[in-house]
Amino acid sequence: MVERVMLMGPGSTGPLNARLIAAAYRDEQEATDKVVRLGSAIDAYLFASPVPYEFARKAGVLTMPATFVPLGGASLHEALLRATLDERYDPTRASLDVLSRADVVEAYSEVDLPVDGIHVHEELTNTAQLTSFHEGLWRRKATKMAITCVRGVAERLEAIGVPVIRLRPTNAGVRSALQTAGLLGAHHRLEEAQLGVVVVDVPTLRDSSRRSTPRYWRDELRLSLHRLLLQEAHRINATAHRLDDHSFMVTATRGSLVTATEGFRQPPFVERIKAELGIAIEVGIGMGRTTQDAESHARAALNRAQASRQSFAVDREGRSLVPAQRAPARQSSEPLRTKGRETLVRLSEKIAEEDGPLVVDAENAGRMLGVTSRTARRLLRTLVEEGLAWPLPPNRTLQPGRPRQLYRLIVEKLDKDAAGK
Repeated sequence: MVERVMLMGPGSTGPLNARLIAAAYRDEQEATDKVVRLGSAIDAYLFASPVPYEFARKAGVLTMPATFVPLGGASLHEALLRATLDERYDPTRASLDVLSRADVVEAYSEVDLPVDGIHVHEELTNTAQLTSFHEGLWRRKATKMAITCVRGVAERLEAIGVPVIRLRPTNAGVRSALQTAGLLGAHHRLEEAQLGVVVVDVPTLRDSSRRSTPRYWRDELRLSLHRLLLQEAHRINATAHRLDDHSFMVTATRGSLVTATEGFRQPPFVERIKAELGIAIEVGIGMGRTTQDAESHARAALNRAQASRQSFAVDREGRSLVPAQRAPARQSSEPLRTKGRETLVRLSEKIAEEDGPLVVDAENAGRMLGVTSRTARRLLRTLVEEGLAWPLPPNRTLQPGRPRQLYRLIVEKLDKDAAGK
């Protein structure tokens, strides 16, 4: 069947200039492995029948547009004609698989055949179960023949003597399916090339005036953040530039953003920036026909995500690209602030005992607090989120490995709180 499709390919796909790649298999279930091996190199998949398509769909491996050569309609009419002209078959008492009962009833009605004696197994299961379905009806004299979409089922039924006809795609069906696959692939290419914009907002910088952070620290943080965004943008063939004092914009294509966000399931850049700089960022993604439209949609997505924790990405029509997810319940801010203050007090006391500077990293903080470096890193990030510490630019050295992230403790906040009380 794959060879037949390949031979019909030239001239069947019209002006789309599609290149066909053959992926033959012995059993329909092997189509899933073929899809996995081909990966993202394919713009659209065309399966030889609905059977391998359903196996691949249920396995969850279809990440690109896909269709199949239909076996209903003209193909079923052709099978019924063959059965009517051959005295070995009686299509009025038959069992059929994979096709929907509605399609079967419609095809029978179109050729004026009664449907009282037909049995349909709509669900796609394995070859053994489908064979058992047909064989059981035949042995109970409920049917006189079987019509199947699966080659393996046809072979097994023939071996035990059950009269069987296997549905075969018509030439018109193959040509139509090729054109459909070509259109799906072309549409996918256009979608992947669609313009996308990511607006990155930094609450730490936006709220800096309220926290009385020094100007040099804000400038250093902007530079470090811009450097990281440039690296991330280069990785996905995008560009990045600063918008204002607390936000940046990354311009890319939809295809590159799909990769960077795992299909718009995870906001981009968030984890790396939190790991490298110890700060949280907020992200909005928008699509559009122009950069201005895409930026407008990205800002709308950002506002929506900030206001109600809804989708961080919208398409060029302003609709969410992923379903809105309910944010997990958060603890009240007062216990968190109390915990941060306790951590700052303990660190400041230890530093005072050692007469050291008010700058620590995760390793030293862990030693002072008696916890692991991983726990200390989490506690330091909590201090940053509460405005009780400043993340300094990473201390890059010639030594291999991850650069040390330093934090400046803002013990002045303790004095202000004490004065306020």
